[in-house]
Amino acid sequence: MPGLPFDDNMSSGGLVAKASRGDNAAPLSITEISTRLKRAVEDQFGHVKLRGELSGVKRAASGHLYCALKDEKAVIDGVMWKGNAQRLSFLPEDGIEVIASGKLTTYPGRSKYQIVIDSMEIAGEGALLALLEKTRKRLEAEGLFAPERKRALPFIPRRIGVVTSPTGAVIRDILHRLADRFPSHVMVWPVMVQGQGSAEQVAHAVRGFGQLPDDVRPDLLIVARGGGSIEDLWSFNEEVVVRAIADSSIPIISAVGHETDTTLADFAADRRAPTPTAAAEIAVPVLRDLAATLDEYAFRQRKCALRPVDLGRERLEARANRLPKPEALLQQSTQKLDDLGERLRRGLADCASTARERLQADRARLSVHMLQRPVQEGRLRLDAQGNRLGAGLRQAVQLGERRLDQAGAGLRPALIRARIDRARGMLDSFSRVLPQLDPDKPLERGYARVIASDNRTMTSQKAASAEARLTLKFHDGELEVVTGSPPLRKPGRTPPASPAEQGDLF
Repeated sequence: MPGLPFDDNMSSGGLVAKASRGDNAAPLSITEISTRLKRAVEDQFGHVKLRGELSGVKRAASGHLYCALKDEKAVIDGVMWKGNAQRLSFLPEDGIEVIASGKLTTYPGRSKYQIVIDSMEIAGEGALLALLEKTRKRLEAEGLFAPERKRALPFIPRRIGVVTSPTGAVIRDILHRLADRFPSHVMVWPVMVQGQGSAEQVAHAVRGFGQLPDDVRPDLLIVARGGGSIEDLWSFNEEVVVRAIADSSIPIISAVGHETDTTLADFAADRRAPTPTAAAEIAVPVLRDLAATLDEYAFRQRKCALRPVDLGRERLEARANRLPKPEALLQQSTQKLDDLGERLRRGLADCASTARERLQADRARLSVHMLQRPVQEGRLRLDAQGNRLGAGLRQAVQLGERRLDQAGAGLRPALIRARIDRARGMLDSFSRVLPQLDPDKPLERGYARVIASDNRTMTSQKAASAEARLTLKFHDGELEVVTGSPPLRKPGRTPPASPAEQGDLF
């Protein structure tokens, strides 16, 4: 203490602190030494860059970021104030190797030194890829990349939403490709596609499209960005973007970077396109191809409709080809007709010749006396039959009279005579009628009987006109008459004709 005498024999084990001889330095308070240390550290290490692995990362309610940087042998605490922490382009996590820039300082409250971080970046592409793989596995474990979450894209979307930068070449390529393939209504939500805050804008755009009314909400979303390094595309690896895409109610095509670039947004989207132009090709079909397909379907429909007709025509033609020709069907009948016609001609000629010969042979035997003989014989037979009939009747009357005389002696004579008189009257009547039945009896009164060639008596003009020759019989003789009409031939009979009067049948 000041003013106390120095004692060379004073030891550290005394109860009261005594100043030693020649020591003029006053003891410092903890605050003073902490302040001096803080000033010395900050003056000596005003700006440093440290490379290490993050550990114990946590965000306070105030927004400040607290962590520790470590390597194999040492650890240093770090703090990043809210303003700088909000500008980080990635989400700090334990195990990420980073390069932190800032200044060293001390924290007197705990007698620790630490680094106040102004900026923090991932230490190299390898570390960035390691962070990417770590994030991918974590989100995959949550099921955000599961295949069953993928939805089918609409075949022809009415409206297409595009989340991209409005000034880049990506939107122009998409619009140009859509116009070439299938002109569609395109809605663009302008966002930043890289840098601080780009991930939040992309996630907000995806959610904003999903919250639009149904009458204006697009049927398909395209999240697109041109090619670049992994740092340029890092916004589409952020968890906020991945979750927004996975939770979207609208099917999404991810078209970030070129074909070799892969982001976590590609895993969460319903479809990945290698380029923004390819995304436009996936989104809509080719209008010309659709028209050609419709034409083909219409052609196939007409073909299917006409197929039964064609098959029926083919079957009909096949069956028609198997049918014989009409000429072939008629050839046999025609030949048979010709044969029968020839046989008929020969038969008629033979019949005519036979009839002519028979007529010529019978002509000599035909004469008026030969024709009159059957008539005279018939008349004699008729007279004999009449005589026999009259004799029979008279004999029957006489027999009846005798029987009456024998059997009816007791009968009255007047009755018997009356019956006899009636029988005699009937006999006289028959006797008078009998001569009238003779066909030649009227000939004596100037009549003539017309006789056909077969000895039939003609009773009508029609029957007589059908005969070629007629015989007129008078009471004193017969006269043959030629009528000039062709005779009506009956089967099996040939009318007589002279050879001179028989003409050629053909």
